[in-house]
Amino acid sequence: MRSYPGIGPICYASGFQYFVVQLLVALRWSPPYSVSGNTISDLGNTACGLWNGRYVCSPSHDLMNWSFIVLGVTMMSGSVFIFRDLAQGRAAAAGLAGMTAAGLGTVMVGLFPENSVPALHGAGAALPFVLGNSALLVLAFALEMPVLLRVYAFLSGAVAIIALVAYTSKHYLGLGQGGMERFVAYPQTIFLVAIGCYLIAKNPPGRGRRRP
Repeated sequence: MRSYPGIGPICYASGFQYFVVQLLVALRWSPPYSVSGNTISDLGNTACGLWNGRYVCSPSHDLMNWSFIVLGVTMMSGSVFIFRDLAQGRAAAAGLAGMTAAGLGTVMVGLFPENSVPALHGAGAALPFVLGNSALLVLAFALEMPVLLRVYAFLSGAVAIIALVAYTSKHYLGLGQGGMERFVAYPQTIFLVAIGCYLIAKNPPGRGRRRP
């Protein structure tokens, strides 16, 4: 089977769109969107009014939900290609399988906005929050990458899991619900963008297959 070692890193690096879309969607809110008071999922809420005690009205909710879906698909496809082309061993397989499951959950978040089917939305969010962040801890040891990236992966997973405990126990530490949720959700996506960019720089498209 022909190898395409550039596809996985490009998929991971494309996760940058997730942050750009959040900003664009949030800017369309009136009254203004609150990073501390509103959750990320509020950006994809399809109705205007009170939701769980928060006022929600996201005119560009469709754009946000498509961003969730695209992010999830690129997480899944990126993990599959990176395992096939750049990783080896059971630990790497487990870590990338966890990230693939996290991608599936992210797709579910986009397909089922928080006000449509809350149970499926919550189940979808739980996959990246739990499995995706746990996968970071595994990948810190399983993937062949520089020490600084290993440390970064481990710290990203550790911070996110600690934040998840605080978030689920409603200890927001002055950050608000939305602020604490970002400490749960953002580290894995930022790491995927970082490792994707690193692998692209290490193995530019057109070069032969090399290990990271």
